[in-house]
Amino acid sequence: MNGKFVAYYRVSTAKQGQSGLGLEAQKSAVEKYLNGGNWELVGEFVEVESGKRKNRPQLNAALALSKKRKATLIIAKLDRLARNLHFISGLMEARIEFLAVDNPTANRLTVQNLAAVAEEEARAISSRTKAALASAKARGVILGKNGSKLGAENRERAFVAAESLRPTIQELRKAGVTSVREITAALNRLKIPTPQGRDWHTTSIHRLLKRLGS
Repeated sequence: MNGKFVAYYRVSTAKQGQSGLGLEAQKSAVEKYLNGGNWELVGEFVEVESGKRKNRPQLNAALALSKKRKATLIIAKLDRLARNLHFISGLMEARIEFLAVDNPTANRLTVQNLAAVAEEEARAISSRTKAALASAKARGVILGKNGSKLGAENRERAFVAAESLRPTIQELRKAGVTSVREITAALNRLKIPTPQGRDWHTTSIHRLLKRLGS
């Protein structure tokens, strides 16, 4: 590789930031990709917060430095940027070049499309969840203070959360994504979290499919 680069790394929790979990893997991926050639890493920025938030100061700083030094913004994984259309639009308006190590052929149009799809899917999931919760409440189910989170004391909430994901699972299967591992990877790739806001694992997919009776 040649030229100037600004690296941006993001971890979702303070615990991950302190332990280096996830962060070291991102740094390693960037270093391996840039290995060789005449390149300069002019800055590195680490964000410790949810990717759902639009206000990310470290990302803003990375973008500002990239623009000032006419450098390419480099990230380890495409999903670190392609989370919302608002940010992608800003990236395009700023005319900043970017590079995702795990998808180096992705261009601005690719990322904009991914962001639009992810944002629309998030809205759809939210609408389906609200509808399922409203239906449960109408049947007299007591959901507690936060009906979007699962609780051992209320099995009905688990059913409601599973039902909100049924259309997504059906669409994945129509597309040929059928195994537990494939569904796990697809939901994580689409940044659709578990009801607890975490990444999916094969065990949680097994429980989800069991609740859906499929």
